[in-house]
Amino acid sequence: MTQVVRIIGIDPGLQRTGWGVIDSVGNRLSFVACGTVTSTATDELAGRLVELHDGLTSVIADHAPDEAAVEHTFVNTNPTSTLKLGQARGVALLVPARAGLSVAEYQPNAVKKAIVGAGHADKDQIQHMVRILLPKAVWKGADAADALAIAICHAHHRQTLGRALRIAAR
Repeated sequence: MTQVVRIIGIDPGLQRTGWGVIDSVGNRLSFVACGTVTSTATDELAGRLVELHDGLTSVIADHAPDEAAVEHTFVNTNPTSTLKLGQARGVALLVPARAGLSVAEYQPNAVKKAIVGAGHADKDQIQHMVRILLPKAVWKGADAADALAIAICHAHHRQTLGRALRIAAR
């Protein structure tokens, strides 16, 4: 019997960090929950990072995922924004790791390719495919939808890796 693996996908951002939780059983995926952790824009950076940390910690405690996947940050033209996004991404990596989860990282183009089949898909295409792959999913905002896409990407990649390891073990 195939085991249920609960996966949390995290789309890091300083203002809004999206999260999405799915269950994966073989090649079947099902929606569990999704949402957004926000930080207060007028707070100091350290306080904003604490808000993200506490929000993600609560999500992981509430939904008990087995594995995590985080989108790899792309470089912005503004170095200050890139640095702040990197710090938010550090929180997104730290929280599941401190909870004892394995954490995979995926480039945005890899997520798009896994969901849509093309590495340069737009947000509308991604959201459309997430709706097809997870018909019961309901989200508010692109960040939660992106997080679900990251979780789906991980579910697809972990199956391929599992098959390769089983073949290598023979």
